[in-house]
Amino acid sequence: MRTVQAGSELPLSTTAEILKKVRAAFEHEPRINLHRYPIHVSCSAGDLVLAGETENIVAKKLALELAAAVPGVSGIVDRLRVTPAQPMGDGAIRDHVRDALVQEPVFANCRICVWDNGQLEMYRDPSPDPPGLIEVTVEEGVVTLNGHVPSLSHKRLAGVLAWWVPGSRDVVNGLEVVPPEEDNDDEMTEAVRLVLEKDPFVRADQVRVSTTNAVVTLEGLVANDLEKDMAECDAWYVFGVDRVINKLGVRE
Repeated sequence: MRTVQAGSELPLSTTAEILKKVRAAFEHEPRINLHRYPIHVSCSAGDLVLAGETENIVAKKLALELAAAVPGVSGIVDRLRVTPAQPMGDGAIRDHVRDALVQEPVFANCRICVWDNGQLEMYRDPSPDPPGLIEVTVEEGVVTLNGHVPSLSHKRLAGVLAWWVPGSRDVVNGLEVVPPEEDNDDEMTEAVRLVLEKDPFVRADQVRVSTTNAVVTLEGLVANDLEKDMAECDAWYVFGVDRVINKLGVRE
């Protein structure tokens, strides 16, 4: 997703034109169902504000990308939330995210903590100086991950595990990579492959993944449309992915 920064106040005529173009872009995207999942578009302090509930991660990411591409948009305030697959309270979401992190072997040496009613609770402390620390906070269905992890792959997988919890409405991945690691297309491709391999509903061996300038392309044959859609969602869940081109075919 394009990074946008706060801008200055725009003339009313310019603001109205920008809002019109953003709404038109949404109307022309078939995967954004505005009639069933309306998106409220407004401007505040020079920034474009998107609010509402989208059908899925694809619609949310596309809405942000389309809005950022409209000339004159210099900043976006993202208040879009994804419709949860299963309604859950914040406590249940938090516990599911925590358990997913604890059960994932990649995070075996990481310290896992959760915020509960303003108190930080240690759930697992594997060593005096662990290579990673993940703090989980959930508020109104939005999962926030803070702390530090030893690689971009760790950061990306943690974010996807949080997205996979049925009640999650959004994931804010604030994990820092220590030491810093330069991102690249190969790293992103490997991260998407890893996620597909861990998804029990996708046959990863049937999907080819490639990445160019943070645009992920999926190719191959899958069993049905549901698997095709799930593979695409998995790619969108990966932190840093700007766009997903789904070329997956469905077997007859």
